[in-house]
Amino acid sequence: MNPITIYTDGSALGNPGPGGFGVVLLSGPFRKELSAGYRLTTNNRMELMAVCVALEALKFEGSDVTVYSDSKYVVDAVEKRWVFGWEKKGYVGKKNPDLWARFLRVYRRHRVRFVWVKGHAETVENNRCDRLAVAAAGGADLLEDTGYQPE
Repeated sequence: MNPITIYTDGSALGNPGPGGFGVVLLSGPFRKELSAGYRLTTNNRMELMAVCVALEALKFEGSDVTVYSDSKYVVDAVEKRWVFGWEKKGYVGKKNPDLWARFLRVYRRHRVRFVWVKGHAETVENNRCDRLAVAAAGGADLLEDTGYQPE
């Protein structure tokens, strides 16, 4: 089984505001792009949503996956293992508990490592994800982010 490379990005036009995510999945000769837009959400929710959707799209459990993201929020929470402490404490006082729980369910089905990349830099696929996310956020058929909780 080929290792899988995933690039993700999320964007909100206003924070909160309309938002979207973009994903590029690469495995061997295969490439898949995913995106969706939401009427009212936040940038961090879209960054995390992108990773959830990307991992949920994988066909085989136990895949070796490298996720490239420009979101320190997502990368640090996983790589520094903060999210596991949040989970043990029931996400008390943390934002986006619905998405973190969703993420951990799918994360545990694979061998995942995260790599932070600088946003809007030379990373071609990350830039592609950004374009997908912004286009989705500006689309006409925006979805409802049912987990978004205004402060």
